[in-house]
Amino acid sequence: MGRVAELADVSVRTLHHYDEIGLVRPSARTASGYRAYSSDDVERLRGVLAYRRLGFGLREIAELVGGPSADTDAHLRRLRGLMLERRDHADAMLAAIDKELQSRGKGPRVTPEEQPETLGARLYDTIGGAYPVTRRTDPRIAARIWNALEDARTVLNVGAGTGSYEPADRDVTAVEPSAVMRNQRPAGSAPCVAAAAESLPFEDRSFDVAMAVSTVHHWRDPIAGLREMRRVARRVVVLTYDTDAPGWQDRFWLTRDYLPEFAAVLAEFPSLGGMADAIGARAEPVPVPWDCADGLFEAYWRRPGAYLEDRVRRAMSVWTRVGPEAERRAVRKLSDDLDSGRWSERNGHLTGLDTAELGLRLLVA
Repeated sequence: MGRVAELADVSVRTLHHYDEIGLVRPSARTASGYRAYSSDDVERLRGVLAYRRLGFGLREIAELVGGPSADTDAHLRRLRGLMLERRDHADAMLAAIDKELQSRGKGPRVTPEEQPETLGARLYDTIGGAYPVTRRTDPRIAARIWNALEDARTVLNVGAGTGSYEPADRDVTAVEPSAVMRNQRPAGSAPCVAAAAESLPFEDRSFDVAMAVSTVHHWRDPIAGLREMRRVARRVVVLTYDTDAPGWQDRFWLTRDYLPEFAAVLAEFPSLGGMADAIGARAEPVPVPWDCADGLFEAYWRRPGAYLEDRVRRAMSVWTRVGPEAERRAVRKLSDDLDSGRWSERNGHLTGLDTAELGLRLLVA
């Protein structure tokens, strides 16, 4: 085991863990009782580590490498496809950075009043290229949102992004300030207007419901945007984040142990109570499933290895906001703790949970 750990550049403790959960088990033991890995065992370990580096959780990896149809060629083809996706989105990120540098060099500069709105759109322009890879509609969260829409026929989706959570059985109009996001909306999706939440180009009570999903924290003035939604629609449904509870930063291990800068990101975010009061809403908790399909910041609470993968982090605005130094430190520390087993020692109880309460809230007005 020590020799295999050395060759694979992992800890012996990691190999013990893989053996215990049945992910990579040595085929035999020596006369002295030592674990002996065959060439097939090492090949399986290589596949596991490759998927791990791509951000997959251990349960997902077990399905990828353990099926009866699993073979080395199939794994390599799948890995190649994932790496091509990663390269494409890295290219998109580089293009966004080059565009930003070019615009900064040309001027004219925006006014101080224009900066927050411009930076908000540019933030989505920067991270937007990664959204289609990991930011998909989760059916359980979608059910909560769509149930809150009740019998509404006309729906305005504010900060619509690429169209996740837009109900297919309603007449939907989307609003999205980012050109990158608008360009990635699927063919046949709802018509999309280029506008900001704080200044919606619609008459009063134009829609049955206005909805906003995981976007309010990016708005220049969240309260103004919520009031605009209330103006143009008879009802409002918003999926947002609760920062009211004392010690809210500690409810998620990632912000508690690895990314304390998260608190500063939301330092000026209005309270949940303030947002609810602005539109006369009630707040409902929305638990995050362990296998959440929507790669929002809290989605991988039971799949910590996913946060080591660049393609996952690039679709989360938090990492752009905290900056590269904090990101590198958090990723390095998490990687060390996963290899050493420290993460499991502190958070092993999570493996028995199907959902987690991490502060997601549905405001319904």
